[in-house]
Amino acid sequence: MGCALTSQGHYARLSLWHEAPDRSWTPRAPLPGDREADVAIVGGGFTGLWTAYYLARADPSLRIVVLEAEVAGFGASGRNGGWCSALFPASADRLATVSAAGRDGAIALHEAMRDTVDEVGRVAAAESIACDYAKGGTLVVARSATQLQTARAEVEHARSWGRGEDQLRLLDGPAARQRLAAEGTLGATFTPDCAALHPARLVRGLAETVERLGVSIHEQTRVQAIEPGRAVTEHGVVRADVVVRATEGYTASLAGQRRAVAPVYSLVVATEPLPAETWEQIGLRERETFSDHRHLIIYGQRTADDRLVFGGRGAPYHYGSRTRPGFDHDETVHAAIRQTLVELFPVLHDARFTHAWGGALGVARDWMASVGLDRSTGLGWAGGYVGDGVATTNLAGRTLRDLVLGEDTELTRLPWVGHRSRRWEPEPLRWLGANAGLRAMTLADTEERVTGRPSLIARAMAPLLGGH
Repeated sequence: MGCALTSQGHYARLSLWHEAPDRSWTPRAPLPGDREADVAIVGGGFTGLWTAYYLARADPSLRIVVLEAEVAGFGASGRNGGWCSALFPASADRLATVSAAGRDGAIALHEAMRDTVDEVGRVAAAESIACDYAKGGTLVVARSATQLQTARAEVEHARSWGRGEDQLRLLDGPAARQRLAAEGTLGATFTPDCAALHPARLVRGLAETVERLGVSIHEQTRVQAIEPGRAVTEHGVVRADVVVRATEGYTASLAGQRRAVAPVYSLVVATEPLPAETWEQIGLRERETFSDHRHLIIYGQRTADDRLVFGGRGAPYHYGSRTRPGFDHDETVHAAIRQTLVELFPVLHDARFTHAWGGALGVARDWMASVGLDRSTGLGWAGGYVGDGVATTNLAGRTLRDLVLGEDTELTRLPWVGHRSRRWEPEPLRWLGANAGLRAMTLADTEERVTGRPSLIARAMAPLLGGH
């Protein structure tokens, strides 16, 4: 969804990823008027396109229509950090409490997420989507005694859930620095369950793939309202037995949905391609994705063309759940992200930063991603990924396939299926609460630096942010 941009040139300048020369951003034709379909999907990002892909593969006779306000991959799907990971925004402990299956349900969802990382790679290979997929895993470094304590506790918690060394292990200082020589590294956690990829190449390749399978994609077609049996757009109405909402950070633009999902911005920078001698000092030889154990989230990857892409939170939530192109750039936050990266890797002090961008991700009120289909209305949905959507959207697409086809499968029994998050508070409470949460994570990092102990602020906030 989002704010209308009409030329291919505008779209190609949205992020580093959008500049991929092998991907066209010429908008497809808008909806020509009223039409009938079996399934209407609102949103041309990963959620919508994965859903269309798996439905078209399962039943080629289905009439599937994807409606997108801008172009497929305009939003978070095309401009994220490129982590295809097994991360899920809600903790295993939280999932066990919301699932009728309890602990078993939480374990099943974690295993499904692990398989999803591989599934994305399998489909990209099978459909010849060149998206620079490299499953190097994720390193989360500890750069203080407090962070190292956090890392140890995370591994111990994983063991309590039956997750062995093959899923998460603790690296000592030398082993961690061998993989990633971040300044001051004392240790790290490592999981193999993540792949780095080029998100815009994947989302545009997926759009081309579903078109070949007979799916209709109408871009430059803003959906104004979703109703049982109808997606109402500025160009006409699509009538369908099933209507799926796949709008994530832009959900508030739909009639009656302003408080369903809060858009929170994450900002990213990219360096120029770095020389081999610089990478020898940094590491990431297997294109591992990386972060550290601070509370205000950071994330990075080594791209296939040897750039360093690095992002983080810190940008404010905007009053009224607004999303605007101007919010993609915040020089204060971008400068802080660049400074953080140079602090991690002083060798980058003189490196040139070539790109800075951002985008809105979607946060449900309880920080719990969900997917579902209301059989009484035919309305389906998926979202609330809190920035962990590159893989989770694929799991959502496969789950929606089974729900639409009326099949009872292992996927449809996972604990996030059918979950209903309560609505966000009306303004100004929503603005106050969302920004207080962001501020609290900054203060938690400061608290740990000053006290040398795990943050009490973070502990107090954890239940509100999908934690234990």
